[in-house]
Amino acid sequence: MHESGPKQRNRRKMQTVTMTDVARAAQVSPSTVSLFLRRPAEVSERIGARVKRAIDDLGYVPNFVAGGLAAAGSRVVSILVPSLHNSYFSETVTRLESILAPQGLQILIGFTEHSEQREERLVRTSLSWRPAALVITGLSHGPAVRKLLEKTSVPLFQMWETGEAPIGTAIGFDHREIGRASARHLLDRGRRNLAFLGARMDQDTRAGQRCAGFLETVRTAGAEATVLELPVIASAEAGVELMRKVREIGGIDGVLCSNDTLALGVTFEARRMGVRIPQDMALMGFGAMEYTGVCEPPLTTVRPSVDRIANEIGKRIIDRDGNQDAPDTHGEVIDTGFELIVREST
Repeated sequence: MHESGPKQRNRRKMQTVTMTDVARAAQVSPSTVSLFLRRPAEVSERIGARVKRAIDDLGYVPNFVAGGLAAAGSRVVSILVPSLHNSYFSETVTRLESILAPQGLQILIGFTEHSEQREERLVRTSLSWRPAALVITGLSHGPAVRKLLEKTSVPLFQMWETGEAPIGTAIGFDHREIGRASARHLLDRGRRNLAFLGARMDQDTRAGQRCAGFLETVRTAGAEATVLELPVIASAEAGVELMRKVREIGGIDGVLCSNDTLALGVTFEARRMGVRIPQDMALMGFGAMEYTGVCEPPLTTVRPSVDRIANEIGKRIIDRDGNQDAPDTHGEVIDTGFELIVREST
């Protein structure tokens, strides 16, 4: 019987690209491909370019799982996050480890630092070990990474974001809606000249989505909206610098920061400047980091559903572990929601 539609696409997705396939596409021997993967300097530049092009076109990753274990894969779950600077990522990883470890599954963590090139290297390395599952942050990836993810048969989970047509299983929340909810909160408190403060939003696409939702809501309400951004990591030091820019503009009475760390820096600098929070300027963050409830004033922020994200991913990994009959959750989207925590800063 001829297959068409999703079943046929899934079957194509499950096909494994071999070294022989790469050799055929590059018109070289499998031993040349093997040599290129192990010692690329020993392959001529011309031949190496052909092999590299075939690897990229086919989405091939080498299999580093030895001998008879290759078919079964490993007992490792690879988790890729931007960094552990933000406690919500470290909390997610910690919770996932506590769920998976009793099942004999160990985690391997990689940090992308919002870099497409670094993410590609980490995805290739992760897939080469045939992990029990790959957990990657977000839905937005460079073309090379997308090709690898689309071709792999490894169970794939894209966390911390929801959206249409994920490559794997999307488990997270709507960042645009967080921006909208934050804007409505400030507008409801009579703030009419608002600003979004961010850092590296060309790389941190989820912060960019929160910014877009914020601007959309503020402008629809007929209020003023400004975006201030720095090309550096979102740190307290960056928050200090951004608060200085806010003061230079003047008149801004409500601020949403892309994360709590930026907001902490804004708080420090506002106090030095004599800007009263919330009397002169309301302030919000994102992430619900531990210190937000004890800083002065306590910070209004958004709490992502860290536990639910980890629980939903962990359950699906365990259900599929060694079970060939487990349902394929490819394309499933699970919205875990978020909580707006209102405190004295607004």
